[in-house]
Amino acid sequence: MQANKTTSNAANVKALKKEIGLMEAITMVVGVVIGSGIFFKASAVFGNAGTPTLGILAWIVGGIITIASALTIAEIAAAIPKTGGIFVYLKELYSEKWAFLFGWVQAVIYVPGVAAALSIVFVTQATYFIALTAVQQKILAIIMIFFITLINIISTKLGSKVQFVSTIAKLIPIFVIIVFGLLKGEANSFAAVSSAASASTGIAGFGAAILGTLWAYDGWVGVGNMAGELKNPKKDIPRSIIIGLAIIIVVYILINIAIINIMPVADVIASPKAASDAAVILFGNSGAALIAAGIMISIFGALNGYLMTGVRVPFAMAQDNLFPFAKYLGKISDKFETPVNALLFEAVLASLYVMSGSFETLTNLAVFAVWIFFVMTVYGIFILRSKHKDIERPYKVPLFPIVPMIGIAGGIYILISTLITSTSYALYGLAITAIGLPVYLYIKRKNI
Repeated sequence: MQANKTTSNAANVKALKKEIGLMEAITMVVGVVIGSGIFFKASAVFGNAGTPTLGILAWIVGGIITIASALTIAEIAAAIPKTGGIFVYLKELYSEKWAFLFGWVQAVIYVPGVAAALSIVFVTQATYFIALTAVQQKILAIIMIFFITLINIISTKLGSKVQFVSTIAKLIPIFVIIVFGLLKGEANSFAAVSSAASASTGIAGFGAAILGTLWAYDGWVGVGNMAGELKNPKKDIPRSIIIGLAIIIVVYILINIAIINIMPVADVIASPKAASDAAVILFGNSGAALIAAGIMISIFGALNGYLMTGVRVPFAMAQDNLFPFAKYLGKISDKFETPVNALLFEAVLASLYVMSGSFETLTNLAVFAVWIFFVMTVYGIFILRSKHKDIERPYKVPLFPIVPMIGIAGGIYILISTLITSTSYALYGLAITAIGLPVYLYIKRKNI
């Protein structure tokens, strides 16, 4: 049981409005996951895999690992349908301390860092249509962050509608490339072996390719952060995660098949923007404009989704009196009935990261720690079933325990690969996480 002050605060907090339906939740999953990676990942995946067939297989295996994690966490989310997502799951299944450390990294570094990175990629794409200096790009990036923040302050329903529209819009250029690539492509490079095959052959190269796809599938779990605002969270969280990821996996596989049907695999590997190059081959220079616009819409939707879902973590922590300035950050606007202060907090942090230019380093530092908590969450299904048998579970993961073990194995693989290839980032990330411990102890003493 928490201290009296914390309990009192939790008992008197105002609840967010339940106004998000299944379709908005599905587009939240699709919109957050499909950002810029779908347009730029083909080169790394096919280069590491060595052959087009293995490259497509890497996308399939990455999808299987992701859906295994999704099927597992969906059961936890349905059993604990509260705003805050993984923060809440860790708190219920492990301890408040573990939940705080996750929330600390998410709220202070990862979410605003990703938002900053997405806003910069957005304005970089905008330079295709209008010339912008480096300073102007940063200004426009900050304007974008606050514009999307304003949308979500005015109404969560409005933010979810923007997510719906932007997700449909971003799928249009992707759909065009898939259809015309499969029907009109002439490269048919499935039988080819890439020049990179000799450098990264066998299990090591294929493993690196899978790792690349797993990063591209990341972000779907954020819909759980919105559980308290879903009309029917116990049913809609599992449905949105599973349906959303099924759409994403099909889209990823089909667009990569289309790309290697349009371009020789050697050209795909050599190009940092294979989707754009494929569009130019199909439609000429107008194809480049199509993809540039598609990328901007895609990133706009991803940025909206990250901010919308990400702010629910510090908001949930503040409502539990587990974050600095909890009374301020846990407040819900009387006029808009949205977590206005938590939204502004993340927007200000993201803007500071844009101005400093440090967002890429910060997110790289945080990734390792975030995945530790992610693996802990997937493993939490065993704790849920053994120690919380009384909790109603309207959905259960199929093929238990095989499916959870696949998800755990994939997460452990990411952690080991990151530790080997980016040791300093991993260690610094752990250090940043550890800084949260004295903050937690201070907050607990203050709440006594």
